[in-house]
Amino acid sequence: MWFGKDEPSKAHSSYELLGGEEGIKRLSDRFYDYMETLPEVKELRAMHKADMQMMREKLFMFLSGWLGGPSLYIEKYGHPRLRQRHLPFPIDTKARNQWMLCMDKALSEFEIDDKLRNELLAAFLQTADFMRNKED
Repeated sequence: MWFGKDEPSKAHSSYELLGGEEGIKRLSDRFYDYMETLPEVKELRAMHKADMQMMREKLFMFLSGWLGGPSLYIEKYGHPRLRQRHLPFPIDTKARNQWMLCMDKALSEFEIDDKLRNELLAAFLQTADFMRNKED
């Protein structure tokens, strides 16, 4: 997936605009830092194992390819099958919104233009919404 102002290229992919490998690792880590510390996302946090190091790594690997960088997740695990992998967890609108809150806060730490930020948030929301599998 690519987000940016110009024609897609490695130099203008969201991956690069967010700082490449280092930036995507920071985004993933900050996302989970918020999940572990924000009281308003306690239900979302409860869906995860106590040790979320593997989840941090998997999100980093997934986002790397999803944002236009190396397809690390696919190389190691194959197709992400996001919806299928999330079916065991009861994901409703509240859980989606909690996930988005963590991602919004993590993304807010990056110095990127508003257009890119809005495009990324819209894409994250579309993906998070697709994970919903429980009625509200």
